[in-house]
Amino acid sequence: MTRSLLLSLFDETERRPLTVSELTSQVRGALENRFASVWVEGEISNFKAHASGHWYFTIKDESSQLRATCFRGVNGRIRFRPSNGLQVRARGRLTVYEPRGDYELIVEGLDPVGAGALRVAFEQLRDRLAAEGLFDEALKRPLPLLPRRVGVVTSPSGAALRDILHVISRRTRTVNVLFAPARVQGEGAGREVAQAIELLNAYHRRALIEGTGGTIDALIVGRGGGSSEDLWAFNEEEVARAIRASAIPVISAVGHETDFTIADFAADVRAATPSAAAELVAAREDEIRAVVLTLSRDLVRAVRYRIVEERSRVREAAMSEGFDRVRAQLREAWQANDDLARRLERAVLRTGERARRRLDAAACRLSPARTAARAGAARVRLAVTRAALETQARGQLEDARARLGVAAASLDALSPLAVLRRGYALAEDAAGSSLRSASTVRVGESVRVRLAEGALRCRVEGVEGAE
Repeated sequence: MTRSLLLSLFDETERRPLTVSELTSQVRGALENRFASVWVEGEISNFKAHASGHWYFTIKDESSQLRATCFRGVNGRIRFRPSNGLQVRARGRLTVYEPRGDYELIVEGLDPVGAGALRVAFEQLRDRLAAEGLFDEALKRPLPLLPRRVGVVTSPSGAALRDILHVISRRTRTVNVLFAPARVQGEGAGREVAQAIELLNAYHRRALIEGTGGTIDALIVGRGGGSSEDLWAFNEEEVARAIRASAIPVISAVGHETDFTIADFAADVRAATPSAAAELVAAREDEIRAVVLTLSRDLVRAVRYRIVEERSRVREAAMSEGFDRVRAQLREAWQANDDLARRLERAVLRTGERARRRLDAAACRLSPARTAARAGAARVRLAVTRAALETQARGQLEDARARLGVAAASLDALSPLAVLRRGYALAEDAAGSSLRSASTVRVGESVRVRLAEGALRCRVEGVEGAE
């Protein structure tokens, strides 16, 4: 050993110094080869989630600390979010960050110590969504009184679907089921559940727009019981947000009665099991049917009691003195009615007899011989009256003609035209008014002189006798 050390003092290769980069690279290679996979347990401190999605933190114990990095592609598979002070067990590989010469742990797996990773992730997501107000009671919507169409999101091969259909078919005949299949367990199951909820909501919106009446009244989202890992799809954030964004009231029916999921907090109504959820949408019909049957029985009993009571009252009235008085009054009324009927019959007979006698008298007056004599006398009177009227009319006509001749002669004598025919003329100004005085006309004005035949348009050259 001493000889080798002495010989190395004279070895040129051993005496050549390494650069910092070379030494750091060799250390990195040695660490990565030696610690390609290692588990480290400690407390998280200085945790930082970078904008790139990577996590940077320190794992420490009482006397030492180790830098750690968890890249975005890895931390997406970790089911909880680290926080300062949390005791964790990390799996990864050691490497050296060469620019600073620091060695660090590249984390590939992370589990909390003392509590399951699923429980920590559940509590963290629950608290964060609750702080956002996603679970507020004011957001909860009541289920419709009598749902007619119910959407179901669950596995097509699970017992939950069979239980829901069995309960609904047993308890009601008016509820239709619209099923959207989705995986409820395993990687990507949460995304399928959220997509199935969105699919049923899209169907509901389309039915509202088209007015076809195919809207969905309630939505059951769930599965049967299982372990925390089995139920984890209903603890994912996208499922909770899809439930809260649903336009249809959602019933969460996940697991057994003691199991709670994030979906239970986000839903409008929580049911302990899928069967209990089916009973919720069908229970009201059963309740209404039971109430109607009870009311019907009560009504029948009440009617029967009322009939018995009224019969007793009628019997009592029939045996009372007042009822006898009514009977006597009715008999008197019947007798009075019979008397009036007989009197009316006699009056009708008398009236008919009088009418018959008048008819016979009229028939005698209208016999053929008497009618012919009357007609001859009437013709004679008509001829005499006609001759007298004609004579009177001719005399009145002659008198009228004589009066008309006198009136025509008088009218002709008074007519201005007759005056004009004797050589006189009628002068008018430009407006057509008759001129009676020369003083109303000026030299140069136009006047119209009307003669017996025609008229003259003249211009005044002089005025005589005007004052």
